[in-house]
Amino acid sequence: MVKILKTDEDDDEGYDEECMNVAARFGHFELSSGNRISHDGAMLHRSHFVQVSLVNQLFSWDCGLACVSMALTTVGVDDCGIENLAELCCTTSIWTVDLAYLLQRFSVRFFYYTVTFGANPNYSDETYYKEQLPTDLVRVDSLFKKAVEAGIDIGCRSISGEELSRWILSGKYIAIALVDQYKLSQSWMEDVIIHGVHGNDVEYTGHYVVICGYDAETDEFEIRDPASSRKHERVLSKRLEEARKSFGTDEDLLLISLEESRRPNYSVV
Repeated sequence: MVKILKTDEDDDEGYDEECMNVAARFGHFELSSGNRISHDGAMLHRSHFVQVSLVNQLFSWDCGLACVSMALTTVGVDDCGIENLAELCCTTSIWTVDLAYLLQRFSVRFFYYTVTFGANPNYSDETYYKEQLPTDLVRVDSLFKKAVEAGIDIGCRSISGEELSRWILSGKYIAIALVDQYKLSQSWMEDVIIHGVHGNDVEYTGHYVVICGYDAETDEFEIRDPASSRKHERVLSKRLEEARKSFGTDEDLLLISLEESRRPNYSVV
């Protein structure tokens, strides 16, 4: 559930340049016609999956905390249950910037991508945002303005499915993505274990999932959905793209570096 507020227009040009400089620090990928994909000169396998244990959300509002808990456990951080994370957030209105501050608090290396540095005024009429948006503006604005000072890297650009798949194939990253839950989950709604999450309303519903694998042969991403009973979930890249680029998401993505955040019990499969 997330948007971040607009900075002063006079600062936009300089800030966007800063974002591009930060984004350049992440890996560059090139196409290959063989059975592997090139990443900075190295050849990637056609499939890669990181071992991420599913954590189910406890309420309708804490899916993002469940995803952060999964990410922290994956890199070997202990005592990162949903309850502990909720105490650190001190709010039940969780935005992507809140999740970014949680990751930063645990010294996890990550990059925050979004297409909007501000609260999109078109969202004010959305049922999903109507109640929370007015009361969250000041708090979220404050967090966003302090993000750079806090060492949180934020880039303003869209991430393509191709980029995302190659980051995952490199074995160096997992991601937390904001998606439209209905567009992502409509094919397996019968497996949703949190009552009232879907209902009969097909309007936008913000939801967070962990992306932890990709298979180029089937063009499917491996995800962990905190609202699902399935411990292993795969979704076609087309479906994931529709869900994470839906109106209301701002394409928010937290790309988490496994190598720079590594702890002793980290493992991949």
